[in-house]
Amino acid sequence: LKAGGVAGVCVDLILFPLDTIKTRLQSPQGFRKAGGFRGIYAGVPSTAIGSFPNAAAFFITYENVKSVLPHGSSSYLSPATHMVAASLGEVVACLIRVPSEVIKQRAQVSPSLSTLRILSHTLYQEGIQGLYRGYKSTVLREIPFSLVQFPLWESLKDLWSWKQGHVVDSWQSAVCGAFAGGFAAAVTTPLDVAKTRIMLAKAGSSNARGNVLAALGGIWRTQGLSGLFAGVVPRMAGISLGGFIFLGTYEKTRQLLL
Repeated sequence: LKAGGVAGVCVDLILFPLDTIKTRLQSPQGFRKAGGFRGIYAGVPSTAIGSFPNAAAFFITYENVKSVLPHGSSSYLSPATHMVAASLGEVVACLIRVPSEVIKQRAQVSPSLSTLRILSHTLYQEGIQGLYRGYKSTVLREIPFSLVQFPLWESLKDLWSWKQGHVVDSWQSAVCGAFAGGFAAAVTTPLDVAKTRIMLAKAGSSNARGNVLAALGGIWRTQGLSGLFAGVVPRMAGISLGGFIFLGTYEKTRQLLL
């Protein structure tokens, strides 16, 4: 819990400006109208509050599921074990992440409004379910992302450990995490764009219903491939750096605590 929480807070706060740029590139009104480079830390209170419990919930679930599923002796089962553990971890973590993400993204594209005002407006207009707008699309983004990132991260660590004859250091785990995160970020960008459009959609609009395929279809018809991969560069850069900081910090903190 502590290791996951510390890792989550570090990565989210350090890389927040990149996340803001990515969100504004993906927003329906376009980068400039969404705020451009102004108010780059808009929405940071939401992230600061949600980061620790979100990351802690993920790693508690991930490590516990890993411990009860078969792994180790059957090397061919290890990727499947990591996939299942990461997927269940994301389902649990998204219960905390999505409300924080909804408020954060709305603040990022409306830098003149405070986080508290956006929260109260969302609750007044849409109730609690407004805070969970995009839960399904977030899970549908995070599960494929984790299916790529975590087995790749674990496999790269195992390969590096085997090559050097001892378990990887925390910095080596961080390098593996950067590569795994960047690759996973690139291939799941269309799902991230759909999730952003759903969270930012006006109440009552077609995207507000949360249909991921419909959102993807709408983006494809209006903007084509470039629309589906909007923000891919800051997303890859942010998640590569994030993977380095997040997974490296997690390993180091866990080593210190254990």
